[in-house]
Amino acid sequence: MTERLPLSDVRVLAVEQYGAGPFGTLHLADLGAEIIKIEDPRFGGDVGRHTPPYAQDGDSLFFEAFNRNKRSIVLDLSSESGRRTFERLVSVSDAVYSNLRGDVPAKMRIRYDDLKHLNRAIVCCSLSGYGMTGPRQDRPGYDYMLQGLAGWMSVTGEPDGPPTKSGLSMVDYSGGIVAATSLLAGIHAARRDGVGMDCDVSLYDTAIGMLTYLATWHLNKGFEPRRTHHSAHPSLVPFQNFPTKDSWIVIGCAKQKFWERLVDALGSPEWARSERFATPAARYENSAECVRLLEVELAERTTAEWLDCLEAAGVPCAPINSVPEALADEHAAARGLLISTEHPRFGTVRQVASAARAGAPRSDHRRAPSLGEHTREVLEQLLDMDAGEIDALARAGAFGERE
Repeated sequence: MTERLPLSDVRVLAVEQYGAGPFGTLHLADLGAEIIKIEDPRFGGDVGRHTPPYAQDGDSLFFEAFNRNKRSIVLDLSSESGRRTFERLVSVSDAVYSNLRGDVPAKMRIRYDDLKHLNRAIVCCSLSGYGMTGPRQDRPGYDYMLQGLAGWMSVTGEPDGPPTKSGLSMVDYSGGIVAATSLLAGIHAARRDGVGMDCDVSLYDTAIGMLTYLATWHLNKGFEPRRTHHSAHPSLVPFQNFPTKDSWIVIGCAKQKFWERLVDALGSPEWARSERFATPAARYENSAECVRLLEVELAERTTAEWLDCLEAAGVPCAPINSVPEALADEHAAARGLLISTEHPRFGTVRQVASAARAGAPRSDHRRAPSLGEHTREVLEQLLDMDAGEIDALARAGAFGERE
C-alpha cells in the first residue's frame, strides 16, 4: 500500500495569485494537501501565468515554480452561478485561502461570517499586504514596499551604500509560510472544536515580526540597527563576508571555540592572542580593528584554500556561491531539493522542492495546471455534477463569458 502524504485529507480552495499566496499553498501541496486554485477567467487567471521572461499563452516558468501539485478551476465569483458553485465547494472543503488586498475578502464575502452557514468548520485564511484592520488595510502591499516600510532595507547593504532590498522576495515568501502555518492551526482547531475561524495574516505583520532581536534591542535599550561592513552580524565578531585572494568567503564565529579554532588555522598571528580580541565582548568593542587584521590574513590565500583549511579546523565557513553554483552543489542533490515535472510546452521542468519535511518527501510531483484544467473533474468528483449540469453552468456564465 502506498503511504499517504501527511496532508492528504486536507482540501483548500485557493483564491490566490502571483507569489506570496501560491508560495504558502505550494508547501501544503507538496505535503499532500488538495489545493484547488480558483482562477478568475475574466483576467486570464493567476497573473503569475503571464509573468515574463519565460511566458507564453498562459504558461510561464514563474507560475510553474509556485503551483505544482495543484488543480485549477475557473469560476467567475461575481456571477450568480459562479458564486453558487463556489459555495457548494465551500461546504465540502476545509479552508478558503486568499491573498488579496485587506479590504477585498469582505467585499467578496469570503470571510468566516460570510461562509459559516455553509460549513461551520470552514477556516478562512487571508494573506494581505497590511491585514484586514488598521489604516492601511485598503492599500495594496508588495514585498518591495514592505522591505522598505519595515526597516529591512535600512540594515541591508554596505554602510556607505543606499538602502538595499534582499535579492529574494523574503517578505512574500515568509508571509506565505506564516499564512500556511496559520491555516493549518485553524484547521486543527476546527476539527477539534467543530468551529472554523478567520486567519488574518499580513505581509506587514510578518515583516515587522521578523525584526526579532533587533526590535527588542531597540525597544528596550534604544539600539538603532544600521548597515554593517560586508554584511557583518550586529554583535558577533567575526561573523561576516571576507574577501580572499580570488573571491569571497563567509566565516562565522558564533561561539568562543570557533574563534580559537580560527586563530589556530591562521597560524596564531601575534595580534590574534591579544586581550583586545580574547573574548566575544572584547572583539565586539574592537570589531573594526579585528576585522581589518583578519582581512589582511584572508587575502593571502584563495577561497578554496581557506575552505580546505577552515573546514578541517572545524570553523563554520562557506563560499559565496552564485545561484548556478548553489543549485549545482552536491548537498542540494543529496537532500532531494531538485525535482522535475513534465510540461506540454516547456518539456522537463526542473525546479526546487519545498523544504518542509514530514515523513518521506513526496516523489510524484505534478506540473502546475493549465487554466481551468480541472474544472469539470473537480465539479464531477466533489459535487457529483454530471455533464448536463456543468454545461448549464457554462451557459450561465459561471466559468466566464456566457456561451
